[in-house]
Amino acid sequence: MTPPVVLTIAATDSGGGAGIAADLATLAALGVHGACVVTAVTAQDTLGIRAIHPVPLEVVAAQLDAVLDDLPVAVIKTGVLATPEVVRLVADRVGGRRVTQGSLSAHRPLLVVDPVIRATTGASFATNEVITAYRDHLLPIADVVTPNEDEFVALGEPHYPGVIVTRGGPIRTTNDHGTGCTYSSALAAHLAHGSDVGTAAVRAADFVTHQLLISSDWDLGRGRGPVAHTITPHQGVHR
Repeated sequence: MTPPVVLTIAATDSGGGAGIAADLATLAALGVHGACVVTAVTAQDTLGIRAIHPVPLEVVAAQLDAVLDDLPVAVIKTGVLATPEVVRLVADRVGGRRVTQGSLSAHRPLLVVDPVIRATTGASFATNEVITAYRDHLLPIADVVTPNEDEFVALGEPHYPGVIVTRGGPIRTTNDHGTGCTYSSALAAHLAHGSDVGTAAVRAADFVTHQLLISSDWDLGRGRGPVAHTITPHQGVHR
């Protein structure tokens, strides 16, 4: 059976714990074909961000157009968007696609926005201009928004439909780098399989909890280690 397609628009993580690395691993684990648009290249480890290099706007646009023109994208999921221009680009492309395909609403991509403003390590990914662009352009057209508590406050506590505030769970572990990316990707995967938002949110939370348990006693890196992205064959896909 041909898998559904989810497009992640996000940054790289050289340590493999978050960003596109976490997104594609999660999507694959949950039976989804992941496509990607790279918005920024980061030098990143478990201790924090060493450098961020935003990808030029025209290159982000070319990647986005290449995917949307060719693949049947069911869900678009955003992570680090790096600049206000990229936030507006994504809003324009997704919003425009919805207008042109309005009569085919069942086939238009759903939009999951993970407004990555601050990393688990405490590093900042967004300027005030980026936050304003989120509020003015991207959040109003999102189907689901998944900020953590700090991001929820930074965004001005938006009250759009589909805002799901992610909070720390009962698992005591410092190996939690990438949990936000993993959660939003898992939610996008379940939406792509046809779950409603409420069901997708619960199943995504269950998936992240399971992965946190796997990595809880790992010894990777000198800081906040990654949530597990290793999958055992018996786990399967819960739909």
